[in-house]
Amino acid sequence: MPTLSIAQPDITLRLDLNGVIREASFSDIFRESSAEAWLGRAWIDTVNQSGSDRVKRMVDDALTKGVSAFQQVTQRFPSGIEIPIEYTAVRLGGNDGILAVGKNLQAVAELQTRLIAAQQAMERDYWKQREIETRYRLLFDASNEAVLLITTASLDIVEANPAAIRALGVNPVGREFLLELPLQERETFQSMLQRVREHGKAPGVLLHLGRNRDPWIIRASLMPAESRSMYMLRCAPVATTQPTGGRLERVDLESLVDRMPDGLVVFDRDGAIVYGNRAFLELIQVGSERTIVGEQLARWLGRPGADVDLLASQLQRNGSVRRFTTVINGEFGAQTDVEISAVAGTDNERHYAAAILRGIVQRLPQASPEANEQLSDMLRALVTRVGKSSLQSLVKETVGVVERHYIESALKLTAGNRTAASEILGLSRQSLYSKLARYGLDASASAQSESQY
Repeated sequence: MPTLSIAQPDITLRLDLNGVIREASFSDIFRESSAEAWLGRAWIDTVNQSGSDRVKRMVDDALTKGVSAFQQVTQRFPSGIEIPIEYTAVRLGGNDGILAVGKNLQAVAELQTRLIAAQQAMERDYWKQREIETRYRLLFDASNEAVLLITTASLDIVEANPAAIRALGVNPVGREFLLELPLQERETFQSMLQRVREHGKAPGVLLHLGRNRDPWIIRASLMPAESRSMYMLRCAPVATTQPTGGRLERVDLESLVDRMPDGLVVFDRDGAIVYGNRAFLELIQVGSERTIVGEQLARWLGRPGADVDLLASQLQRNGSVRRFTTVINGEFGAQTDVEISAVAGTDNERHYAAAILRGIVQRLPQASPEANEQLSDMLRALVTRVGKSSLQSLVKETVGVVERHYIESALKLTAGNRTAASEILGLSRQSLYSKLARYGLDASASAQSESQY
């Protein structure tokens, strides 16, 4: 007879050859439970439904092979509690029946549950950290203010955002920051850092940076880190170009457009991006404008190709578009519902379009009073049938009335475009086509779509 690996079983069952419990005994941990209720019952009836096949397999293996493999089942005790138990069954020989012994796995199950909860918490913390890092990188790269990170020990430049690189004229990462300063100003800079170390903050100082030694106000703050502490330097130019003659200069207009709260993107006839402001970069989760110039707008706008083609065709036909709804897909997985207003134009025989993207809560257009009244009349008619028709029939017809109403509204919003309508309604295209056929909307939708082109 094979040696059992259970040294001290918590449950011992003696079964007859048909798997019926004839004797049962519990260890001290189950002393409050009584085994009398199990006697004369099939073992398979004392476990939950998912464990029935495993019990049957253990009994069959014991009868044919002499011993069964270990199986975990959820044992239902006479008191009503359910506990995970690991069993094995051994045939006793002759007609003496089968002996099944089990070990309580409740402690193991609790440890597994706690382990899974700890793993899920670690994963949430990891993704939260990734989100914070992404936001930091986006803010760091998109800032118009020149920002540098330098080490506290050697004053080497660790990071520089695009504005700082443009201000200094070169990429200074890896260089000692003191080398970017005139000799007579280095002591002033180090005195400011000393004050930051002692008091946590210090007034900004006037320093000259870059190839042209332009004047900048430099402010420093201390950033503690696990590996090494760093200074964050924020650089603000002392003088800016002022508008003359009461009119805005081009550089000021570009600055205003870049600071707009709504996204703005300019693209050509082929859908290639020419310009995107800061709000647009935040929508698509990209840190620098230079990385998107020349890229296809379809990479981020809606489903690949479909929404951009529809937007372009409406611009070509009408010259402008208002309240065009779609989705922006960010580089890091974020999705934002947006509403687009766009206009097309030409510049030196080249065709361009400018689009403003505003984040919205997805909504269907306001139904006309006639449509609302028609829906109300149909619902009131269904209410009068209460008591005359079954509840199941009334619910089915009510769902049909409401579904048809909102499908018609979505088709009006998308000018008959079924693909866009299915996106708004949260349906697959196959499901939408099925419902169009069910409610007899196939012909009307096709006619509306054809009339738009």
